[in-house]
Amino acid sequence: MTTFLAAGSTDLSFSLPQAAVVIALCALTALISHQALAVFNDGVRPFMLDFIRGESTRSATTAVSFGLSAGFIFGLGAPMALSTGVLNPWLVFLPTDILGILSPKRWLAPILGAAWGAVVVFGLGGANSAAHRLPVDFLTALQEMSTPILFLFTLFPVLAITKQFGRLRGGIAGVVELALVVATMKLWPNVFAGSIAMAAGVLMLIGFAASRDIRQRRAERAAATDGATGQDTAGTEDDDPMASLFGASAARLRKHLPLFMLLGAGVCLLAQLHIFGGGEATSFLIAKGDYSGAAQVDFYRVFGFIPLIATTALASGAYGIAGFTLVYPIGYLLPNPWLALVCGALVFAAEVLLLSRLGKLLSVFPSVRDSSEHLRNAITETLALAILFGSLMAANTMGGGLGILVVGGLYLLNEAMGRPVVRMAAAPAAVIVGGIVLNLLYWLDLFTPVKG
Repeated sequence: MTTFLAAGSTDLSFSLPQAAVVIALCALTALISHQALAVFNDGVRPFMLDFIRGESTRSATTAVSFGLSAGFIFGLGAPMALSTGVLNPWLVFLPTDILGILSPKRWLAPILGAAWGAVVVFGLGGANSAAHRLPVDFLTALQEMSTPILFLFTLFPVLAITKQFGRLRGGIAGVVELALVVATMKLWPNVFAGSIAMAAGVLMLIGFAASRDIRQRRAERAAATDGATGQDTAGTEDDDPMASLFGASAARLRKHLPLFMLLGAGVCLLAQLHIFGGGEATSFLIAKGDYSGAAQVDFYRVFGFIPLIATTALASGAYGIAGFTLVYPIGYLLPNPWLALVCGALVFAAEVLLLSRLGKLLSVFPSVRDSSEHLRNAITETLALAILFGSLMAANTMGGGLGILVVGGLYLLNEAMGRPVVRMAAAPAAVIVGGIVLNLLYWLDLFTPVKG
């Protein structure tokens, strides 16, 4: 089976300006996480409130960040970068979360971040070259993940619609997406086949959710005019402790607006250089040179993360390193770095300034807010299946039945042990470990590599 990404077509070599951008951005993100202004890991953000208030120590918060991030760094971020030749946020931003929080001094945080950036741009290339020279080239085999990731990812809106609005609407969405994929492959073979289908699916989900909220609000107004009392709750908003907390968090973030604008400029520039992809599917599209397809994929993902990032930022006082991730698709499409710097800064400024209003808007449209959660869960489920399936394809490519036994066995062992490596990262990590095992068996004259 041919892969979406041509085997052996990627490497991890960076020009000096590209390397400088990565190192500088890692230094900046480590500094920002040290100040507890932003972190990339959505799971760590809720813990930042206690850290900001002084109710949690730096070492305890570092332990939380490392525990929630390590599996993604080594099990997903590193394998994806090595197999595509494109950097990703798990490899670039999760380590700087940890290093920034870990640093006991403010001046040390950017130094540690820059050091990690140097490891990424100068160290991974050597590891990539060495791995490709092995008898069992497990990095080239990992490129087998590209096709299942890209095509199964197309279905995430269908799953979200089915879970939120039932099987009938989910089935309709599935038929529509399948028809659009087939039509795109037939009529526009140079366009990523899932892009139009994903757009239709996300629009259908938002339409269903907005329609439900509008009907509910009309029903509430009708009930109010029939005698429902609204006086008892009229003055409670100002006394709501969560509203007060949200206001304080938003004010804290606005106070550091220039630093956030600098961060937005840096992230957008990194995306514009086309050495970075914001997600699993995006990394393969960037590696193929399909920047418009990558922009569409990451734009649709935004709808699944805006409510999560907005609410956790308002609750904790710590924003996302990539903001609402809108700077990713914008950066992919911009023609030059200078425009990326300006647009990234302006986008982040708008996001931070509008954060409070967005939080209030989400409370008015609860179904739209719930759709975000269903989208995130659907993205996780589709990618988990795609990555597992692609990893087994990689195992078959590098070792046939024995490869499947080793890689599949490691994945099942991880499940049986309670997932010390998170499920999303377990399969790619198993491919790398399995590749090392097969190379050892080759050197012991116990295994003959599968001929490609």
